[in-house]
Amino acid sequence: MKRIIIATFAFMLCIYAGAQEQRVATQTMQQVKIEEFKIVKDEIVDGVRVVCATPSEKVCSKQIDIKIKDGIIQEVKFTRGCPGNALGIGALIKDMTVEEAVKRLDGIQCGNRGTSCPDQLANVLKALK
Repeated sequence: MKRIIIATFAFMLCIYAGAQEQRVATQTMQQVKIEEFKIVKDEIVDGVRVVCATPSEKVCSKQIDIKIKDGIIQEVKFTRGCPGNALGIGALIKDMTVEEAVKRLDGIQCGNRGTSCPDQLANVLKALK
């Protein structure tokens, strides 16, 4: 009986330790995810904020170009990636506030990559605040 109790206790400790490792790994992945992109240009041209970013290597697109005026997204273009999806994202968030776009796109996953083109766009937009 003592062995069963000890074995059960040891098993429960392993489960707890595994859950803790998973929680730490998830937090680390979330921190890394935000840093995976790089903003290569951020300037104001005729009252329009023009931003160019390179997304994570985990996604198919190679560049995201964004134009924002008064907190409203004027244009988003993806270089490479899935052409239909990239055009669709740009069309759907045109004239949307930055906050609303982040709310809708943040955390979208593409397969098991841990991110996606829309998620990378949301991360860039969050970094612009």
